[in-house]
Amino acid sequence: MDASKSTKRTALIVASFASFMNPFMGSAINIALPKIGSEMQAGAVTLSWLATAYLLASAVFLVPFGRIADIVGRKKIFQIGLASFTAATAFCLWAPTIEWLLIARIAQGAGSALIFGTAIAIITSVYPPGERGKAMGIAIASVYMGLTLGPFAGGWLVEMLGWRSIFGFTLVLGLISLGLSLRYLKGEWAEARGQKMDWTGSIIYGVSLTAFMYGVSSIQDPWGVESVVLGVVGFVLFFWYESKQDSPVLNIRLFRTNRVFAFSNLAALINYSATFAIAFLLSLYLQYIKSFSAAEAGTILAIQPVLMAIFSPFTGRLSDKVAPQILASIGMGLIAFGLFAMIFISEDTSMTFIVINLILFGIGYALFSSPNTNAIMSSVERKHFGIASGMVGTMRLVGQISSIALATMIFNLFLGNQEIQPENYPQFISSIKTDFLIFAILCLVGVFFSLARGKQQKI
Repeated sequence: MDASKSTKRTALIVASFASFMNPFMGSAINIALPKIGSEMQAGAVTLSWLATAYLLASAVFLVPFGRIADIVGRKKIFQIGLASFTAATAFCLWAPTIEWLLIARIAQGAGSALIFGTAIAIITSVYPPGERGKAMGIAIASVYMGLTLGPFAGGWLVEMLGWRSIFGFTLVLGLISLGLSLRYLKGEWAEARGQKMDWTGSIIYGVSLTAFMYGVSSIQDPWGVESVVLGVVGFVLFFWYESKQDSPVLNIRLFRTNRVFAFSNLAALINYSATFAIAFLLSLYLQYIKSFSAAEAGTILAIQPVLMAIFSPFTGRLSDKVAPQILASIGMGLIAFGLFAMIFISEDTSMTFIVINLILFGIGYALFSSPNTNAIMSSVERKHFGIASGMVGTMRLVGQISSIALATMIFNLFLGNQEIQPENYPQFISSIKTDFLIFAILCLVGVFFSLARGKQQKI
């Protein structure tokens, strides 16, 4: 039965407002990294873990909490997520050392998993297939608005009030989001109510993902390779175990029998792996090489998410009428072209060149994200909305972790964990060039998987 217009509107507003917070803070933190590193005497690799630790915690909990939401109720898990995310943000605000800040970021990541494992599922629950693309486009546009305002507002906050003000501002947003949810979000959605929760599978999944992503991020450190191997073995065990369960935390059959679901998720994983570190790398480049302030760098980097926010509602609505594999593949193609162009970046690169490529990234991302998410969510039954939403978030987060991990590994190869200084600028530039080359190749591979998914069958 279709939800009322009021329920649809309220669910979209609340989910979109909550979805704004995470990308806002994440993109703002990218701008603040040099200030954090200077104040807490942290090197480039250590700073990258401020992003990685948060993303890893989110990824570990997304799938299990997506399943729990299907069973006990998506609104309930969503609201618990808002409360825990907000509390963790308060701890980030008062962190005295880089170690405490990392721990608080892990707690934030766990809270965000409850939010983003349910937000898209709630929207999908109340909107019928013919309207989902438009609704998801609006929700995803709110994510990009967070990405847009993060570098700009974050840069000014850092310059005027210090980097801790970013967490203070996010704390206020968290309290507002929680209040809106408790006051206005009515109803509950739990189509898998009564089914058992697979705790054993959840533990195997969490341990395997943690081992794998830690190994990827620390491949040159002792036990780095061993951690990757342990993670791979754990995933093999996880998939075997899940295939034997009547109520699995992750329905493996979705990947075996649902081509659209499987290839759309794979395309998302590759896309995020090839793009997430762009802002991280360019933030450092603009501030260290071009000597821009945090506010100036944030304003420039805002170009990409502004275009994402502008075009995402349009591409989402278009995906209700046009095959999403076509739209998403065109978007990935534009991103790949821009990444190949960025291979030629140097200390003398003009800002016009960088701005043009940021425009390509923004339009390409908008063409990919909304249609791809619509394809994933519309390819599964209602009882799997939480799992599908969790997988959307997991592919995004694992891709983001992989992207940052790759950038970290390249930093290790060229710089070690030393601070970025004028004497090692040539090595820093070489590391950025190498990253963009690898990302460009990944994006081209992603275009293939995007096209290979086949036609979308909306359910």
